[in-house]
Amino acid sequence: MTGPDAETRMQFLFALRSHGVTDARVLEVMEAIDRGPFVTGLFSERAYDDTPLPIACGQTISQPSVVGLMTQALGVGPRDKVLEVGTGSGYQAAVLSRLARRVYTLDRHARLVREAQAVFDAMGLANITAMVGDGSHGLPEQAPFDRIMVTAAAEDPPGPLLAQLRIGGIMVVPVGQSDAVQTLIRVRRHDTGYDYDELRPVRFVPLLEGLGKDE
Repeated sequence: MTGPDAETRMQFLFALRSHGVTDARVLEVMEAIDRGPFVTGLFSERAYDDTPLPIACGQTISQPSVVGLMTQALGVGPRDKVLEVGTGSGYQAAVLSRLARRVYTLDRHARLVREAQAVFDAMGLANITAMVGDGSHGLPEQAPFDRIMVTAAAEDPPGPLLAQLRIGGIMVVPVGQSDAVQTLIRVRRHDTGYDYDELRPVRFVPLLEGLGKDE
């Protein structure tokens, strides 16, 4: 992390640990990936606060502790191929890229994909493929995936995404029927079906079908 000063860096990492992010690899990567370039405009001075912030297209950048907890729950290995549904600012994909072999990230908003790609390029994160697409359908041409992360809430874990998870793979997805009551779910696929673990309450924007209007 090059942007914040030492005190800000310490507060950032303390917030992660105090919310339960204990995985050493995740903490190391989140210290290395500067959140600053992913937060622009009016909220740039709050880039290192542990809070969600508005970004373009009516979306948000998740608070760092939630990014850390979701990344920790995903258990990404260095040889894993990961699908992220909901690129948003690109911050979560950047964190995943330092843990995985390859990250594919989809968003329905072309503007968000363009802006995230520019940050990935500036940071030299060459193992991320960012694409405009309907994330609810996943990316069948690249399936199966070792890990899938969904950063928007669905009423149930989407069937097409479950089908694109490798046997032994893990998906982390917020599930809930309203934006006020959602639960972070970890899904593990095995030979005969899926196991589901409820992790914690969360709040995410809804997972919508179709493409957004380019802005």
